[in-house]
Amino acid sequence: MGAIETLLEPFFEETSPRRGLPAAAYTDKEFWDAECMSVFTRNWICVGFVHELKVSGDAVPIKIAGHPLLLVRNKEGAIRAFHNVCRHRCLTLVEEPRNVGKLIRCPYHAWAYDLDGNLRASPHFGGVNEHYSKGFDRKQNGLVPVRTHIWNDWIFVNIDGDAEPFEDYASTIKERLNGIEWENLNCIGTLDFGEIACNWKFIMENFIEPYHVQFVHASTTDQPLEDHFTIIDGNCLGSAVDLQEEIGTSGSLGVSSRYLTLYPNFILGRYFPDQMGVYLNIPTGPGTMMQKRALYTTEGQSLSEEAIRGLRKLWWDVHKEDHEMTERLQLGRASQVSAAGGVLSPAWEDSVRAFQDMVARDVTSRKLPKEGIYNDNQ
Repeated sequence: MGAIETLLEPFFEETSPRRGLPAAAYTDKEFWDAECMSVFTRNWICVGFVHELKVSGDAVPIKIAGHPLLLVRNKEGAIRAFHNVCRHRCLTLVEEPRNVGKLIRCPYHAWAYDLDGNLRASPHFGGVNEHYSKGFDRKQNGLVPVRTHIWNDWIFVNIDGDAEPFEDYASTIKERLNGIEWENLNCIGTLDFGEIACNWKFIMENFIEPYHVQFVHASTTDQPLEDHFTIIDGNCLGSAVDLQEEIGTSGSLGVSSRYLTLYPNFILGRYFPDQMGVYLNIPTGPGTMMQKRALYTTEGQSLSEEAIRGLRKLWWDVHKEDHEMTERLQLGRASQVSAAGGVLSPAWEDSVRAFQDMVARDVTSRKLPKEGIYNDNQ
């Protein structure tokens, strides 16, 4: 039995109530490394927003699970993803978001690639004014592509290339979003929270469960706990609330909502009748991550600048309330009390347990529990 399997033994025990992941799953580099080699390489990972690459040549470097990647909009307007590494000496090519023009140039020896990753120049590689050498094939030395899928404004990649087709992978979350006029999806603003001092799983778990809402968000949200239910539906986990009386989103969130995630790192909040928020969650280490949130209208709604400012403030405040909790969750994992994990509410955190089961499955290659153990609570 490997070290990760041994670590997770208490988690796999059949207890009532079920236990959560042990502290080391949120703090240890060994567990983080296991996630990098499994969770973030074999699944579809959300890595960016389409609206941030506006014109041909726009390039955004990202790092996922230690892999430096590069998102690029090509001259046909399509977004491509590549390993952000020159094929000559493996230097990272682009360090900051910028427009690279028609070519991606390596600053070290001036090798150049077009926006589809083809190698176009390898100056003096075979000697002075000799740009080729015996046995060297430019066609075999272009940028290495990464499997990519664009869903509306969201860019997904599958690093190992072996995940099932995205349409199948995301089928359950898409079914739960039926009725949205996707052609009218409009980004009205982005909030950049920078680095958050917590493990990426805490952000996911916090969004998935509704248990904390009436306590943490008492001043920003009017959604009573009794109106919520949890969602466990394949790769889609989360919760929802249906309100009989809706007060809107001006100053406080009081509308029927769907809080949906697509394993492992995609978060989408739907707020009836016509608003949506999507989180970009980029894990950066055992105890750190980066986060942005894009705000959308979905039915062609036109909001005033004042209304948009109000929404930005509302969501900034809601996120900061959550960030305080997730960072304190991270601090709590330093205690020996948390070594074996906490306990999970069978009513409100069964979807959290399902998420944790998926992580445990990936890092240990175990199978999930028998089908039927987890069901949608609605």
